[in-house]
Amino acid sequence: MEKFVVWWKRDKRYLLLVKAVLMGILPILCCLVTCAAQGKTIGDVYLPNSEWNDELFYFKQVEGIVHYGYPQGYFGFNESHALKLSFAAWSPVLVFPWVVWGLLFGWNLLSPILCNILLLTAAMVLFVCLVKPSWRQLGVLTLLFCLYTHFVRYMLSAMPEIICMSLLILFYAIAVNYLNREKTYKLVLLFLLGSVLTLMRPYMLLFLLLPVYFWVRKAGWKGLLGSLGVIAVVGAGYAMTKRYLGAEYFTPLFFTDWITTFFDQGIGAGIHNFFGTLYWMGREFLNHTRQGFQYGLASGAFFGGYLVMMAVLLWQTMADYLWLRREKRREQERGKVQEDEAEHNKVKNLLMIEGHLALCFVGMLFALLLMYKLTEGSKHLLTFMAVGIFVISLMKTRLYKKAVLMGAVFAYLYSYMAVNPYDYQVPFENQDRAAQLSQWEEAIAEELSLVTRDTPNYENVVIWLLNDNTPEGARTLNWQLLYALPRGFGISCCDPGYVTENFDRLQSRYLAVVPEGTVDEMCLEAGYREIYRDKDMALYERASEFQSMQ
Repeated sequence: MEKFVVWWKRDKRYLLLVKAVLMGILPILCCLVTCAAQGKTIGDVYLPNSEWNDELFYFKQVEGIVHYGYPQGYFGFNESHALKLSFAAWSPVLVFPWVVWGLLFGWNLLSPILCNILLLTAAMVLFVCLVKPSWRQLGVLTLLFCLYTHFVRYMLSAMPEIICMSLLILFYAIAVNYLNREKTYKLVLLFLLGSVLTLMRPYMLLFLLLPVYFWVRKAGWKGLLGSLGVIAVVGAGYAMTKRYLGAEYFTPLFFTDWITTFFDQGIGAGIHNFFGTLYWMGREFLNHTRQGFQYGLASGAFFGGYLVMMAVLLWQTMADYLWLRREKRREQERGKVQEDEAEHNKVKNLLMIEGHLALCFVGMLFALLLMYKLTEGSKHLLTFMAVGIFVISLMKTRLYKKAVLMGAVFAYLYSYMAVNPYDYQVPFENQDRAAQLSQWEEAIAEELSLVTRDTPNYENVVIWLLNDNTPEGARTLNWQLLYALPRGFGISCCDPGYVTENFDRLQSRYLAVVPEGTVDEMCLEAGYREIYRDKDMALYERASEFQSMQ
């Protein structure tokens, strides 16, 4: 007991516990306040009222994994499917925390939200325990956390951004702790987390460079060779995951012509294409950024916050580097050893963290310009900014200039200019939508039954027609009603051109179409069995040969 008391009092660990508890409360407190401001609670969050259709895919895939080991029908686009099993275009590694949650506690519409809150809470607590920030640093972190409203928006969603943010916060917490006291197991954990993040999203390979640097600094050539081996294994793992467990998207997920042009057309053409792409995409990037500051365009707001934070990281990295050089020169001139070695080591360690994150920001900016569609790729920058908040909170500062700058940018872009409900509004339950979804669930519960042999298969797939032309004009399918599909069913998101051109060669058993649209008329003319319809969606069973298999 006496040893425990000594341990408890050493370095005021009781204060560390208080800090950890306060930071652990922060995520759920922000969620509660955001919901209460609109007269709601966290329990009122309702995914089928969201406009983010990626959530439908993530939710239903996890549902299939939890109940059957993998979805029994294919998830894909224009009836594409993975070579193995039944996942969509994105790595299934992305959602493994949700799968664990579903296996332990069950899976329902609130499950991803509760899991997100728990993950970020755990990341906050571990950050405090590993980094041991001061009260001033916690104050900066709290301010920026509250003003960066994307934390709350993505916690209250079925998007995997919070999973990536939480793991990356833990990654940097371990990195800081490693620099304070270097232990091999910490380096192993950094490699493990960096590898998992890379398997989730390939650009996360940028973060794996930090443990590589640590290992090379510690072991020289052995560390370099070992690191190259790890990177090769992780790269091969991602390539295999993408090849065998990923369905083909409508368009390529990554543009690679900036590389292939060198091989197809020569070095000159490759250089011209490379810099030409940077120029034109850079112009578009800056145009989006301007619109973000002027009108609140979401992608531009993401770009604007990203650029400001990147500038802060680069500035502080250079400032710390120059400070260390200046101090070293002064000590040499005096012929003395460093007078405050602890302070020098602290700045040196933080310089490595700041410098690496700044490098990641620059690398991701080039990746965005060269490889991604700007509007779709913009949300990937949110994870970088989220972890940047934690690094900025550790910076040595006077008058809190950097925190004030970032806080002002966040408040302006993500609160004052957050004018588009699609990007910023938390989806709360709507009685009409809930009643409509309940009607669909009841109507199709006995009509759609899983075929459990030779799974996954197209017999357990519903085509989601994106939109169609009707007598009243173009209409988008009310896809939120697809949450009513029985668990285990796959969804193939198809554009109308694909469906009409391949109508007689479709493979999926069921079609969810726009009422009174072109495809709806084609289904009626073909004699497909109508399962249920309302003003927003009509569901058909496609062919008689499937009906005979029931």
